[in-house]
Amino acid sequence: MTTTISYQQCPACGSSQITQVLKAIDYTVSNEQFDIWHCQQCTMRFTQNVATLEHIGKYYQSTAYVSHSDTQEGLINQLYHRVRNFTLRQKQRLLQKITGLKKGCLLDVGAGTGAFAHTMQQAGWTVTGLEPDDTARRVALDKYQLSLNTPESLYQLTAASFDAITLWHVLEHVHDLQGYLQQFNQLLSAKGSLIIAVPNYTSFDAHYYQAQWAAYDVPRHLYHFSPKSMQLLAAKHGFKRTTHYPMWFDSVYVSMLSEQYKNGKSSFIKALFIGLWSNLPVIGNATKCSSVIYVLKKI
Repeated sequence: MTTTISYQQCPACGSSQITQVLKAIDYTVSNEQFDIWHCQQCTMRFTQNVATLEHIGKYYQSTAYVSHSDTQEGLINQLYHRVRNFTLRQKQRLLQKITGLKKGCLLDVGAGTGAFAHTMQQAGWTVTGLEPDDTARRVALDKYQLSLNTPESLYQLTAASFDAITLWHVLEHVHDLQGYLQQFNQLLSAKGSLIIAVPNYTSFDAHYYQAQWAAYDVPRHLYHFSPKSMQLLAAKHGFKRTTHYPMWFDSVYVSMLSEQYKNGKSSFIKALFIGLWSNLPVIGNATKCSSVIYVLKKI
Protein backbone atom coordinates (compact mmCIF):
# COMPACT_ATOMS: atom_id res chain seq x y z
CA MET A 1 0.00 0.00 0.00
CA THR A 2 1.38 3.41 -1.02
CA THR A 3 1.88 5.73 1.93
CA THR A 4 3.52 8.69 0.17
CA ILE A 5 2.85 10.78 -2.92
CA SER A 6 5.58 11.20 -5.51
CA TYR A 7 4.64 13.80 -8.11
CA GLN A 8 5.77 13.38 -11.71
CA GLN A 9 3.75 16.44 -12.72
CA CYS A 10 2.75 19.68 -11.02
CA PRO A 11 -0.33 19.01 -8.85
CA ALA A 12 -1.73 22.41 -9.82
CA CYS A 13 -1.31 22.71 -13.59
CA GLY A 14 -0.09 19.26 -14.64
CA SER A 15 3.16 20.46 -16.19
CA SER A 16 6.13 18.08 -16.23
CA GLN A 17 8.52 21.04 -15.99
CA ILE A 18 9.22 20.52 -12.30
CA THR A 19 12.53 20.72 -10.43
CA GLN A 20 13.74 20.46 -6.85
CA VAL A 21 14.59 23.83 -5.28
CA LEU A 22 14.82 23.34 -1.50
CA LYS A 23 15.15 20.83 1.30
CA ALA A 24 13.15 21.78 4.38
CA ILE A 25 12.85 20.20 7.83
CA ASP A 26 9.67 19.47 9.78
CA TYR A 27 10.55 21.43 12.93
CA THR A 28 7.15 20.90 14.55
CA VAL A 29 6.76 17.13 14.83
CA SER A 30 9.12 14.69 13.14
CA ASN A 31 12.39 16.50 12.29
CA GLU A 32 12.23 14.70 8.96
CA GLN A 33 13.54 16.41 5.83
CA PHE A 34 11.35 16.96 2.78
CA ASP A 35 12.11 18.17 -0.73
CA ILE A 36 10.27 21.19 -2.12
CA TRP A 37 9.85 21.28 -5.89
CA HIS A 38 9.05 24.17 -8.22
CA CYS A 39 6.86 24.25 -11.33
CA GLN A 40 8.37 26.30 -14.16
CA GLN A 41 4.98 26.60 -15.83
CA CYS A 42 2.66 27.99 -13.14
CA THR A 43 5.33 28.79 -10.47
CA MET A 44 3.60 26.85 -7.70
CA ARG A 45 5.86 24.88 -5.37
CA PHE A 46 4.94 21.63 -3.67
CA THR A 47 6.29 19.24 -1.08
CA GLN A 48 7.50 16.01 -2.64
CA ASN A 49 6.94 12.55 -1.10
CA VAL A 50 4.33 13.72 1.38
CA ALA A 51 2.14 11.27 3.27
CA THR A 52 -1.15 10.30 1.71
CA LEU A 53 -4.38 11.54 3.26
CA GLU A 54 -4.68 8.30 5.26
CA HIS A 55 -1.19 8.69 6.75
CA ILE A 56 -0.71 12.46 7.16
CA GLY A 57 -2.42 12.60 10.56
CA LYS A 58 0.69 11.77 12.59
CA TYR A 59 2.36 14.98 11.37
CA TYR A 60 -0.34 17.05 13.07
CA GLN A 61 0.00 15.37 16.46
CA SER A 62 1.74 18.08 18.47
CA THR A 63 0.55 20.31 21.29
CA ALA A 64 2.61 23.05 19.60
CA TYR A 65 0.28 23.00 16.60
CA VAL A 66 -1.81 25.94 17.77
CA SER A 67 -4.58 25.81 15.16
CA HIS A 68 -5.61 22.36 16.45
CA SER A 69 -4.72 22.45 20.13
CA ASP A 70 -5.47 26.15 20.86
CA THR A 71 -2.43 26.09 23.14
CA GLN A 72 -1.16 29.30 24.75
CA GLU A 73 2.14 27.84 25.90
CA GLY A 74 5.19 29.94 25.05
CA LEU A 75 5.61 33.54 23.94
CA ILE A 76 4.90 32.91 20.26
CA ASN A 77 1.58 31.16 20.94
CA GLN A 78 0.55 33.84 23.46
CA LEU A 79 1.20 36.53 20.86
CA TYR A 80 -0.70 34.46 18.30
CA HIS A 81 -3.82 34.49 20.52
CA ARG A 82 -3.56 38.20 21.27
CA VAL A 83 -3.34 39.03 17.59
CA ARG A 84 -6.05 36.52 16.68
CA ASN A 85 -8.59 38.23 18.94
CA PHE A 86 -8.03 41.38 16.89
CA THR A 87 -7.90 39.75 13.46
CA LEU A 88 -11.12 37.78 13.97
CA ARG A 89 -13.09 41.03 13.94
CA GLN A 90 -11.06 42.22 10.97
CA LYS A 91 -11.99 39.07 9.07
CA GLN A 92 -15.65 39.52 9.98
CA ARG A 93 -15.69 43.09 8.65
CA LEU A 94 -13.75 42.06 5.56
CA LEU A 95 -16.18 39.25 4.77
CA GLN A 96 -19.14 41.57 5.16
CA LYS A 97 -17.44 44.14 2.91
CA ILE A 98 -16.60 41.60 0.21
CA THR A 99 -20.06 40.03 0.13
CA GLY A 100 -22.00 43.24 0.78
CA LEU A 101 -24.03 41.28 3.34
CA LYS A 102 -24.51 41.82 7.05
CA LYS A 103 -25.80 38.27 7.37
CA GLY A 104 -25.63 35.28 5.09
CA CYS A 105 -24.60 31.65 4.69
CA LEU A 106 -20.94 30.80 5.23
CA LEU A 107 -18.91 27.64 4.70
CA ASP A 108 -15.68 27.77 6.70
CA VAL A 109 -13.32 25.04 5.48
CA GLY A 110 -10.59 23.98 7.88
CA ALA A 111 -12.31 25.67 10.79
CA GLY A 112 -9.70 24.57 13.34
CA THR A 113 -10.98 25.12 16.86
CA GLY A 114 -13.89 27.19 15.56
CA ALA A 115 -12.87 30.74 16.48
CA PHE A 116 -13.77 32.36 13.16
CA ALA A 117 -16.91 30.26 12.68
CA HIS A 118 -18.04 31.33 16.15
CA THR A 119 -17.32 34.99 15.41
CA MET A 120 -19.46 34.88 12.26
CA GLN A 121 -22.21 32.95 14.04
CA GLN A 122 -22.29 35.62 16.72
CA ALA A 123 -22.65 38.21 13.95
CA GLY A 124 -25.81 36.46 12.77
CA TRP A 125 -24.45 34.33 9.94
CA THR A 126 -25.53 30.73 9.32
CA VAL A 127 -22.24 28.85 9.47
CA THR A 128 -21.21 25.38 8.35
CA GLY A 129 -17.73 24.45 9.52
CA LEU A 130 -15.51 21.61 8.28
CA GLU A 131 -12.48 20.35 10.19
CA PRO A 132 -10.57 17.04 9.82
CA ASP A 133 -8.83 16.98 13.20
CA ASP A 134 -10.67 15.23 16.07
CA THR A 135 -8.94 17.31 18.76
CA ALA A 136 -9.82 20.60 17.08
CA ARG A 137 -13.46 19.56 16.69
CA ARG A 138 -13.63 18.67 20.39
CA VAL A 139 -12.17 22.05 21.36
CA ALA A 140 -14.72 23.80 19.12
CA LEU A 141 -17.55 21.90 20.77
CA ASP A 142 -16.29 22.51 24.32
CA LYS A 143 -15.32 26.15 23.84
CA TYR A 144 -17.96 27.45 21.44
CA GLN A 145 -20.64 24.72 21.37
CA LEU A 146 -19.91 24.37 17.66
CA SER A 147 -20.49 21.03 15.95
CA LEU A 148 -18.00 20.96 13.10
CA ASN A 149 -18.33 18.40 10.32
CA THR A 150 -15.59 16.27 8.80
CA PRO A 151 -14.31 17.31 5.34
CA GLU A 152 -16.01 14.35 3.65
CA SER A 153 -19.34 16.15 4.01
CA LEU A 154 -18.11 18.81 1.56
CA TYR A 155 -19.36 16.68 -1.30
CA GLN A 156 -22.83 16.23 0.23
CA LEU A 157 -23.62 19.94 0.67
CA THR A 158 -26.34 21.64 -1.37
CA ALA A 159 -25.27 23.37 -4.59
CA ALA A 160 -25.36 27.20 -4.78
CA SER A 161 -26.20 27.42 -1.06
CA PHE A 162 -23.38 29.63 0.25
CA ASP A 163 -22.78 33.36 0.00
CA ALA A 164 -19.16 32.88 1.01
CA ILE A 165 -16.61 30.12 1.43
CA THR A 166 -13.52 30.83 3.52
CA LEU A 167 -10.22 29.01 3.83
CA TRP A 168 -7.86 30.70 6.28
CA HIS A 169 -4.49 29.01 5.72
CA VAL A 170 -6.17 25.78 4.67
CA LEU A 171 -5.80 25.24 0.91
CA GLU A 172 -2.12 24.42 1.32
CA HIS A 173 -3.16 21.41 3.45
CA VAL A 174 -5.76 19.91 1.11
CA HIS A 175 -4.87 16.66 -0.64
CA ASP A 176 -7.74 16.87 -3.14
CA LEU A 177 -6.76 20.31 -4.43
CA GLN A 178 -8.58 20.09 -7.78
CA GLY A 179 -11.66 18.41 -6.33
CA TYR A 180 -12.09 21.01 -3.61
CA LEU A 181 -11.91 23.95 -6.00
CA GLN A 182 -14.33 22.30 -8.38
CA GLN A 183 -16.76 21.69 -5.53
CA PHE A 184 -16.43 25.28 -4.27
CA ASN A 185 -17.62 26.49 -7.65
CA GLN A 186 -20.68 24.28 -7.29
CA LEU A 187 -21.45 25.34 -3.73
CA LEU A 188 -21.21 29.11 -4.17
CA SER A 189 -24.22 31.17 -5.15
CA ALA A 190 -23.96 33.10 -8.42
CA LYS A 191 -22.65 36.20 -6.64
CA GLY A 192 -20.82 34.30 -3.91
CA SER A 193 -17.22 34.88 -2.88
CA LEU A 194 -14.43 32.38 -2.36
CA ILE A 195 -11.89 33.80 0.10
CA ILE A 196 -8.56 32.00 0.31
CA ALA A 197 -5.65 33.01 2.54
CA VAL A 198 -2.33 31.28 1.91
CA PRO A 199 1.38 31.92 2.57
CA ASN A 200 3.32 33.58 -0.23
CA TYR A 201 6.75 32.14 -0.94
CA THR A 202 7.63 35.18 -3.11
CA SER A 203 7.57 37.49 -0.06
CA PHE A 204 10.69 39.10 1.38
CA ASP A 205 10.64 37.03 4.59
CA ALA A 206 10.44 33.83 2.53
CA HIS A 207 13.47 34.90 0.49
CA TYR A 208 15.34 35.87 3.65
CA TYR A 209 14.79 32.64 5.58
CA GLN A 210 14.86 30.26 2.59
CA ALA A 211 14.54 26.63 3.79
CA GLN A 212 13.99 27.82 7.39
CA TRP A 213 10.95 29.91 6.40
CA ALA A 214 8.34 28.67 8.84
CA ALA A 215 5.46 28.98 6.38
CA TYR A 216 6.85 26.12 4.30
CA ASP A 217 5.74 24.00 7.30
CA VAL A 218 6.53 20.67 5.64
CA PRO A 219 4.95 18.16 5.34
CA ARG A 220 1.65 19.67 6.51
CA HIS A 221 1.81 22.27 3.75
CA LEU A 222 1.49 20.26 0.57
CA TYR A 223 1.61 23.31 -1.72
CA HIS A 224 3.38 26.66 -1.63
CA PHE A 225 1.60 29.34 -3.62
CA SER A 226 2.75 32.37 -5.56
CA PRO A 227 0.28 35.03 -6.75
CA LYS A 228 0.68 33.77 -10.33
CA SER A 229 0.00 30.14 -9.43
CA MET A 230 -3.10 31.10 -7.44
CA GLN A 231 -4.49 33.12 -10.33
CA LEU A 232 -3.92 30.30 -12.84
CA LEU A 233 -5.35 27.65 -10.52
CA ALA A 234 -8.44 29.76 -9.86
CA ALA A 235 -9.05 30.33 -13.57
CA LYS A 236 -8.77 26.59 -14.20
CA HIS A 237 -11.83 26.07 -11.99
CA GLY A 238 -13.98 28.92 -13.24
CA PHE A 239 -12.92 31.68 -10.86
CA LYS A 240 -11.46 35.11 -11.41
CA ARG A 241 -9.45 37.03 -8.85
CA THR A 242 -11.29 40.25 -8.11
CA THR A 243 -9.00 41.65 -5.44
CA HIS A 244 -6.52 40.67 -2.73
CA TYR A 245 -5.57 41.81 0.74
CA PRO A 246 -2.42 41.51 2.87
CA MET A 247 -2.25 39.72 6.21
CA TRP A 248 0.02 42.22 7.91
CA PHE A 249 0.71 40.31 11.12
CA ASP A 250 1.76 37.07 9.43
CA SER A 251 5.21 38.33 8.45
CA VAL A 252 6.13 38.99 12.10
CA TYR A 253 4.63 35.74 13.40
CA VAL A 254 6.31 33.68 10.67
CA SER A 255 9.60 35.51 11.22
CA MET A 256 9.51 34.67 14.92
CA LEU A 257 9.14 30.98 14.17
CA SER A 258 11.72 31.18 11.38
CA GLU A 259 14.26 32.78 13.70
CA GLN A 260 13.74 29.91 16.11
CA TYR A 261 14.27 27.36 13.34
CA LYS A 262 17.32 29.16 11.94
CA ASN A 263 19.15 30.03 15.16
CA GLY A 264 17.69 27.67 17.75
CA LYS A 265 15.97 30.50 19.60
CA SER A 266 13.41 33.15 18.85
CA SER A 267 14.58 36.77 18.74
CA PHE A 268 11.54 39.03 19.00
CA ILE A 269 13.46 42.19 18.05
CA LYS A 270 15.04 40.70 14.94
CA ALA A 271 11.82 38.95 13.92
CA LEU A 272 9.93 42.22 14.33
CA PHE A 273 12.49 43.99 12.14
CA ILE A 274 12.38 41.33 9.41
CA GLY A 275 8.59 41.22 9.56
CA LEU A 276 8.19 44.98 9.30
CA TRP A 277 10.81 45.19 6.54
CA SER A 278 8.97 42.45 4.69
CA ASN A 279 5.78 44.52 4.88
CA LEU A 280 7.27 47.65 3.31
CA PRO A 281 6.73 46.53 -0.33
CA VAL A 282 3.19 45.49 0.61
CA ILE A 283 2.11 49.12 0.97
CA GLY A 284 2.06 49.38 -2.81
CA ASN A 285 1.26 45.75 -3.65
CA ALA A 286 -0.65 43.33 -1.42
CA THR A 287 0.72 40.34 -3.33
CA LYS A 288 4.14 41.01 -1.78
CA CYS A 289 2.87 40.10 1.69
CA SER A 290 4.00 37.05 3.67
CA SER A 291 0.41 35.80 3.44
CA VAL A 292 -2.18 36.99 0.94
CA ILE A 293 -5.98 36.89 1.02
CA TYR A 294 -7.35 36.20 -2.48
CA VAL A 295 -10.97 37.10 -3.22
CA LEU A 296 -12.34 34.98 -6.07
CA LYS A 297 -15.65 35.20 -7.92
CA LYS A 298 -17.26 32.79 -10.33
CA ILE A 299 -16.65 33.68 -13.96
